[in-house]
Amino acid sequence: MRPVLRRAAVMAFAIAGSAHAADFNAIGLLTQAEFRAFSEDVASAVSYKGMIPSEGLGITGFDLGVSASATEVAHREVLRKAAGGATVPKAVPVVAVRAVKGLPFDIDIGAVQMSLPDTNVRATGGELRWAFVGGNTVVPAVALRISGTSLSGVPQLKMRTLSGDISISKGFAFLTPYAGVGTVEVKSSAPGTTLREENFRQSKAFVGVNIALVPLALVIEADRTGDATSYGVKLAIRW
Repeated sequence: MRPVLRRAAVMAFAIAGSAHAADFNAIGLLTQAEFRAFSEDVASAVSYKGMIPSEGLGITGFDLGVSASATEVAHREVLRKAAGGATVPKAVPVVAVRAVKGLPFDIDIGAVQMSLPDTNVRATGGELRWAFVGGNTVVPAVALRISGTSLSGVPQLKMRTLSGDISISKGFAFLTPYAGVGTVEVKSSAPGTTLREENFRQSKAFVGVNIALVPLALVIEADRTGDATSYGVKLAIRW
């Protein structure tokens, strides 16, 4: 796990230097196969990533933070074509503002607002998570989550994702490692073009660690959705 999480931290902190202007305004030039590949990469980048351990926050709990991640896309040349030939980095950056609120019965709700810097891609999302095994000093927490995102800002692209996953986490002093698996349903269309709508499913797996710096929390996470891998960090105020 350590090499993966070390890479996550390095890539996420390097985002600022890797971004280039690449508005996706030439999607209509893609073939149908290229549009599918483009949709897979974009969905991998903007699908919901919880970046939080499995245990519930409790009825008075909040988690408010910002995150930065980088998604290593599988079809970089297709993204360049959709951007009219503009430079697209191998690791596409994503920045986000996040909020999670604890509810009774170990249920949490969350929301995220994200963007791909120097592109016209924006997305909003939310989650509903239930830690049906609350966890304690001996037993790990286990949670089910349903989440979704909706993309905006790109006239030629309409995309929605719906995800479901199960995760497990266990605290050790100030460290709480976690891991999970799930699936992402994607619906993608290109209004104003001749491209057909794409509907597909991507597998999902993730691993991370929460570092308690009370009242702050630092989270480092690696996520594999479809053929693309994302590495990210989050800094949050949690109580």
